[in-house]
Amino acid sequence: MHGLKLVERFKSTQVHAFSPSDATTGKAPSSGTRGKFINHKIKPFSKSKPSNWVSVSETLLPYGLPTTELLEPSIDPNLKPIHFVRTLAELYRRFQICSQSEKSMLCIEQYSLLRSLGDSKLLRRCLRAARQYAGDVHSKVVLSAWLRIERREDELVGVSAMDCSGHILECPKAVLVSGYGLNSSIYEYCQCKKDNPEVIDSPMLIGNECLGLDDEDSDVSFCIGDEEIKCVRYRIAVLSQAFNVMLFGSFLESKLERIDFSQIGISVEGMRAVDLYSRIRRLDIFSPEIVLELLSFANRFCCEELKSACDAHLASLVSTIEEALVLIEYGLEETANLVVASCLQVILRELPSSLYNWKLMKYFCSSEGRERLARVGHASFLLYYFLSQVAMEESMVSNTTVMLLERLGECATEKWQKALGLHQLGCVLLERKEYKDAQCCFEAAAVAGHVYSTAGVARARHKQGHQYSAYKLMSSLISEYKPVGWMYQERSFYNIGKEKILDLKIATELDPTLLFPYKYRAVAKVEEKQIRAAILEIDKIIGFKLSADCLELRAWFFLAVEDYESALRDIRVLLTLEPSYMMFHGKVTGDYLIGLLNHRVQQWSQADCWMQLYQRWSCIDDIGSLAIIHQMLVNDPGKSLLRFRQSLLLLRLNCQKAAMRSLRLARNHSSSEHEMLVYEGWILYDTGHREEALSRAEKSILLQRSFEAFFLKAYILADTSLDPESSCYVVQILKEALKCPSDGLRKGQALNNLGSIYVDCGKLDLAADCYMNALDIKHTRAHQGLARVYHQKNQRQPAYDEMTKLIEKAQNNASAYEKRSEYCDQEMAKNDLDTATQWDPLRTYPYRYRAAVLMDDQKETEAVEELTKAIAFKPDLQMLHLRAAFYESMGNLTSALQDCQAALCLDPDHKETLDLYNRAQD
Repeated sequence: MHGLKLVERFKSTQVHAFSPSDATTGKAPSSGTRGKFINHKIKPFSKSKPSNWVSVSETLLPYGLPTTELLEPSIDPNLKPIHFVRTLAELYRRFQICSQSEKSMLCIEQYSLLRSLGDSKLLRRCLRAARQYAGDVHSKVVLSAWLRIERREDELVGVSAMDCSGHILECPKAVLVSGYGLNSSIYEYCQCKKDNPEVIDSPMLIGNECLGLDDEDSDVSFCIGDEEIKCVRYRIAVLSQAFNVMLFGSFLESKLERIDFSQIGISVEGMRAVDLYSRIRRLDIFSPEIVLELLSFANRFCCEELKSACDAHLASLVSTIEEALVLIEYGLEETANLVVASCLQVILRELPSSLYNWKLMKYFCSSEGRERLARVGHASFLLYYFLSQVAMEESMVSNTTVMLLERLGECATEKWQKALGLHQLGCVLLERKEYKDAQCCFEAAAVAGHVYSTAGVARARHKQGHQYSAYKLMSSLISEYKPVGWMYQERSFYNIGKEKILDLKIATELDPTLLFPYKYRAVAKVEEKQIRAAILEIDKIIGFKLSADCLELRAWFFLAVEDYESALRDIRVLLTLEPSYMMFHGKVTGDYLIGLLNHRVQQWSQADCWMQLYQRWSCIDDIGSLAIIHQMLVNDPGKSLLRFRQSLLLLRLNCQKAAMRSLRLARNHSSSEHEMLVYEGWILYDTGHREEALSRAEKSILLQRSFEAFFLKAYILADTSLDPESSCYVVQILKEALKCPSDGLRKGQALNNLGSIYVDCGKLDLAADCYMNALDIKHTRAHQGLARVYHQKNQRQPAYDEMTKLIEKAQNNASAYEKRSEYCDQEMAKNDLDTATQWDPLRTYPYRYRAAVLMDDQKETEAVEELTKAIAFKPDLQMLHLRAAFYESMGNLTSALQDCQAALCLDPDHKETLDLYNRAQD
């Protein structure tokens, strides 16, 4: 009966919401909107004013406010295993027992599983491991290019695609050499920049004569037209078995001194080159055109040594897209594996720009092109996985993306590969509004074992008008499996009334990181004329997970209540995250809205902006600080110092992609070499190249002593377990930094870091002085360091009071509540940690603390459950390790082993987990 009632209710529910793109000429969305797919989308807005419309200028809100019926959660294009921990553990077990040749692709499988977590460092580590375990040239070429684009080196001014970074894993020359490099570190430097090739005397071709070559009796001639090329019979014979049989076998040519080669298809110059090669085994004296002739000749007469030499020589000549376009065709025709590899390397290292060169893409996008590449060993799942990921980031709806994903599916051999290819193709087709084909892809992915693709099936059915069918499908999924947040989120999209709200509530409880529930509840409050309540609701998610679409939504709310300063702040931060973002569903640029709002707010000079930045930075208002910096960059776009500050704030807000973009822009706009070296050092440090980053800092100091160079050096050196001698060295470096000119914002950070080292060394009074000096220049975070000093002196109440001051001053204070919990009794600590979780559910310490308390109270089941509910949406290494320890103490060694394996999949070198894993195995 309940089901029948739902059917009736669904009949009266609007299924096909109005979409502006349906009413337009059908043009594809601009690339500026592509970021909306990954995050939850705010779909089109009705141009008619709703009954609850707040009086706002038509100029500022030409499309009105969003309504709940037009909100839609996204389908994540990444793999989302239903049993994530179990899947990671299984992957770790397989890696331990697999053959050497299988390890590289297992690392790629791990990469595909971890993409949904969004941790760039984890993903980079997977790619590096995959490259380290790669033995064939093709895999090396693809993975080295993949590592390069992960760092977006294409955005660095003055860096060529074929430049060597200095690391062997990414060296363009090293990747063209087959074989494993397992004995070398992933950070080992290559030799290409150190090599000084010896000068070797080479024979010279002048006309028909070869100078510098010892005379040798010629005993056979090859005639081409009227020309006669004299050769040494036995030297030609050793080029191949075919020539050996021809010249020394029972064939007529073995008795001739003049052999007619006019119909063979080689030129006179080419045949002379054959003769010369047969004598000196060198190709570097010939032009590329002649070497191409030799390659064709070698194929015709099965001269394997000559073919390999030609292949390697031509491969060494490819350095530009134009050269790759010419030589890849020759390589495919002549099955020259290394030539194709070299051309492929140039094309891949020029991504994403090479995606827009159809002359290149024809080799990858069509089935025929893929088959041609396969014949020379250069069509693989790995290649098309890389290409399709780059294409999806560029445009979710382009024909190129669709074709690359189709080829990806053709290359898939394992279940996870098929599931990934089909699921991602389904996501793209869904975005292109090809719902029937999308449904077929999602269904096939689900059959391949990817349960999450069922959400795609439901969405595609809904788009075709079958809302109740979609609802039943998601309900059956919830009944069949242990529910997770995305299941309830997806079902809520097809549900109505109180049951919809209940589904959203459960979705948030199971996974508080899902954006759609917050957005829906916020817009629902707007429809009830509770805009302030709507702002509070969307604040909950923005407080710990910054995204462009949530900022966009909050900006609309502020516009609705005519709080133009707050709206302007959010739009500026939104454009900091995604500079090409289009508001009002791709209808209005953010810059245009900023121009309109500037007439409604007080204008600040650059000096005013510095004062405002200092104030917001001091009260840890990171979003406000980002908005001020965005405004300052409009007036001075080439200010690298501002770009650097911007990157620091973005890293604080866990916006790694945007932070690295700002850091690259800081480097590109550097006004001096010493400044550029500092920013390059930070880029290298943030991408795991610690030693090279330190080298950049030291080079910068040699050029000019500066605060930032000394600070970078100290920061890198302090990022290890410091012994007393090393600590003293870092202290001296920070003191040198403080002697250099800088502003209070950065000097406060240096004083804070200096105080931290003093605490580690037990010099508490010196540490307290540093923190007090930092507080004097408004470095508010120094309260936390000072609290630590009091705690070390067994003064818990002053430590607690110090953290309370930080909480009162800071706008973003989840970490402050967490830290204050260390300086109070258990009940107060629990309250502080509950508050910290409420502010930021992604912080893991509160879950671990509560679980440990429960374990101490011998509530083992509740302790495990406390960790399990957090691991469900944040599979963190520390939480997995702690749960494994709990399982071990409970005697559940099977579960302990599984958690250890999953944790080691995230970090195979984590010592405590390795020790626990070994104990559990004994």
